[in-house]
Amino acid sequence: MAQITNGIRSILSVPIIYSSFQYLMGAKAIWRYLVSDIMQAKPGMAVLDIGCGPADILDFLPEGVIYYGFDISPEYILKARTKYGSKGHFTCKLLDEADLNSLPKFDRVVLVGVFHHMDDQQAKKIAQLAHTALNDGGKLISVDPCYAPDQSPIARFLISKDRGQNVRVESAYKLIVNRTFKVVQARIVHRNWIPYTHCYMVCTK
Repeated sequence: MAQITNGIRSILSVPIIYSSFQYLMGAKAIWRYLVSDIMQAKPGMAVLDIGCGPADILDFLPEGVIYYGFDISPEYILKARTKYGSKGHFTCKLLDEADLNSLPKFDRVVLVGVFHHMDDQQAKKIAQLAHTALNDGGKLISVDPCYAPDQSPIARFLISKDRGQNVRVESAYKLIVNRTFKVVQARIVHRNWIPYTHCYMVCTK
């Protein structure tokens, strides 16, 4: 994955610091918006979270969601298992096609801040895995920092300092998924608390 993990950015590998930083950046409002407006999550849904980090999304998902989280960080997965226990299934590895044989089909696959850590080839492979993992009519939900012509200069500066080295414009994010999913909807959202810009995509199988 293309990301910077040295220098001051290395402290974000510590789960409690990562989560605290996210909340400082307004993550609670972002999680609520993602879960209710974008995912439209409901009890009983099966959710696969690729690159789940410490699985903070579980604080906002409704009771009864069947949750599987994958992440390559042992520290993040340990934090998720310690905090959430039986509320989810947590696996420390990079998801691959063989893993899907032992998993249920999903109503939602979530990629929060994943695509901008990957080059186009890696990102397209993950999108294809997500497509395979979904039920017919299921949706891949992604959210990543985004460059946009009308964004705040502060947002552009902050995004340029992100650990991920493949922040894209909206059209470039859509190119990752356009050939895999039959319907792709993208939405640019500008945040004001600390200026920031995200690209949300809803991709329907």
